[in-house]
Amino acid sequence: MTVASAKSGSAMQQVLDNLKDLPPGTGAKDTDLIFLRSIMESPIVRSLAKAHECLEEVKLQPVRDDNVQLVSEILDSLNDLSEEDAAAAELAKILQDPHFKSLIEAHDKVAAKCYEMPHAANSNVLLMSSLMPADAIRVIGIQKKTGEPLGVTFRVEQGEMVIARILHGGSIDRQGMLHTGDIIREVNGYEVGSNPHELQELLRECNGTITLKVLPSYRETPVLPQVYVKPHFNYNPKTDNLIPCKEAGLAFSKGDILYVVNKEDPNWWQACKVVGGSTGLIPSQFLEEKRKAFVRRDWNTASTGMLCGTRNAKKKKKKTMYLTAKNAEFDRYELQIYEEVAKMPPFQRKTLVLIGAQGVGRRSLKNRLTVMNPLLFGTTVPFTSRHPREEEKDGEKYCFVTREEMEKDIKESRYLEHGEYDGNLYGTRIDSIHEVVHTGRTCILDVNPQVCQSHPFTVYICFSLNFSDIILSVQALKMLRTAEFMPFVVFIAAPELDTLRAMHKAVVDAGFTTKLLTVSFEWI
Repeated sequence: MTVASAKSGSAMQQVLDNLKDLPPGTGAKDTDLIFLRSIMESPIVRSLAKAHECLEEVKLQPVRDDNVQLVSEILDSLNDLSEEDAAAAELAKILQDPHFKSLIEAHDKVAAKCYEMPHAANSNVLLMSSLMPADAIRVIGIQKKTGEPLGVTFRVEQGEMVIARILHGGSIDRQGMLHTGDIIREVNGYEVGSNPHELQELLRECNGTITLKVLPSYRETPVLPQVYVKPHFNYNPKTDNLIPCKEAGLAFSKGDILYVVNKEDPNWWQACKVVGGSTGLIPSQFLEEKRKAFVRRDWNTASTGMLCGTRNAKKKKKKTMYLTAKNAEFDRYELQIYEEVAKMPPFQRKTLVLIGAQGVGRRSLKNRLTVMNPLLFGTTVPFTSRHPREEEKDGEKYCFVTREEMEKDIKESRYLEHGEYDGNLYGTRIDSIHEVVHTGRTCILDVNPQVCQSHPFTVYICFSLNFSDIILSVQALKMLRTAEFMPFVVFIAAPELDTLRAMHKAVVDAGFTTKLLTVSFEWI
């Protein structure tokens, strides 16, 4: 049974029940009541009532739309009764409940029809634009100066010449007449074929006003966020065989700051240099990673697999499992393509990280800065599990803890860097860096990055290792380059080998050190 039939049936049944209970003083005759009852109980009348209920459009109307005010008046009336009557107190508690108040407010808003949107003044314009056919051809005119590129590239989709991209800041982009995805049908009365290079040559020869017949794409261009990146490689579009248009490429050097204006194409981004210049195409992160990770096949080795007309079985590929214990080893082979950067006003850095080869003076520079500016710079005290010597005090050169406590903190990642020397653990706690920063000073850390194996000839200059000063690895530098530490990284270049030998000899002759200078050559 539907809702309408249920309502009609219950209403008619209520009338029939009331006929039985009519008082004798109404003046109604018994014969008339029996006749009325027989009519209402007939199947035909009941069917007509059900049909009427189904055809009638019932609109629900609220009783009132000021129930919030009504509840407030009820609460005023209950103030005097709540102390004496428990039911009144319970009712007042229910009416004051935040959920009940929100329900009443929502009811009043619905009753007042506050949810209806006002009619737009330009509804007719929107209606006409929605009824516009999708295949409506537009004839537009663009202006082209002699020798100025239009800044547009094309691709072929299903036999149609489609605009692949519009370079930001180019002539087409400034005029705003064409959009990505538009289909070009004619240029100055000439039908466009299916060769993008011929269309580019045709547009290159045109000057002045160019008339185009275009099938619009009616696609809204989303507003892209501003993205600034710093490349870690040099790029020259003239030597790139993958770029769709060499003239549209943007050359840059390692360390330049680029403003990426469009990343819709997964392989080619549109960017410009922040120092100025036109917008051009640069390889995307995805494309450059594929290019740098590509390994050419060794055809000489592959051709030697033939023996008596048979082929050797395919070698099984060795799968390398990622182990967290070898995280630093994997980081050495991580591809550095782009690094996202942001322009910030000058601010005080939390940490000052000194990096460089061993023996270039990182430790001396750190000690000199902390002595000359103790209110501006500070440094950490390393932790160790060895027992203190007689002249050592806890907290001066080392913080002494038990090995069990130190191993527990290492497992909980409370150490920036740790290592073992002569059976004892040494490390730098992250909390010690925060303690220096909380005093308003900049914490100085000296980092010794691992040697890069990509150089064909490497020279190591090493002193005998002294763990009174913890040397941080490249993994620690990766952890420091976060918003938590905000490091200012300074690379200290090593002098020439002869100069370093002379400096070390002068220090040894003066009696300031007894460390031995060792030189190790390694050919890769």
